[in-house]
Amino acid sequence: MRAKAILASVGSFLAVAALSLAADSMMGTWKLDEAKSKYAAGATKNHTVAYTMAGDMIKCTVDGTDKDGKAVHSEWTGKFDGKDYAVTGDPTSDMRSVKMVNPHTFDLTVKKGGKVTASGKIVVSPDGKTRTVTTSAMDSMGMKMENTAVYDKQ
Repeated sequence: MRAKAILASVGSFLAVAALSLAADSMMGTWKLDEAKSKYAAGATKNHTVAYTMAGDMIKCTVDGTDKDGKAVHSEWTGKFDGKDYAVTGDPTSDMRSVKMVNPHTFDLTVKKGGKVTASGKIVVSPDGKTRTVTTSAMDSMGMKMENTAVYDKQ
């Protein structure tokens, strides 16, 4: 019985360590590489995205420009557990969820008023130097927009 308890404890520790390592691949500041990115007309560009720890949560701070070149800033604090967490500063969303698929791949869902407005995938390269975000969303006219943003770790 004692051996089972020890194995269970070790298994729990390894699971927590794996989640921590997965979060590590996203942590830090990422700068947009516009030459490698492809945006639909009128899409907001997130020029810098920073992931930092906030207690047992992850804080994501985004700075960029909207379709008119006006500065935008938003923040999200949550976990990579697929649950919705509040977004502040983004007029197009109020909730965001990020779910870890594996240590370098994350699914992203963006919502406004309970309705999914965008979804996508975040992939961090094996060497941890590049982060690629592919999203699909609807613009204000109801037209589908596909974006691929490539970021370099700073």
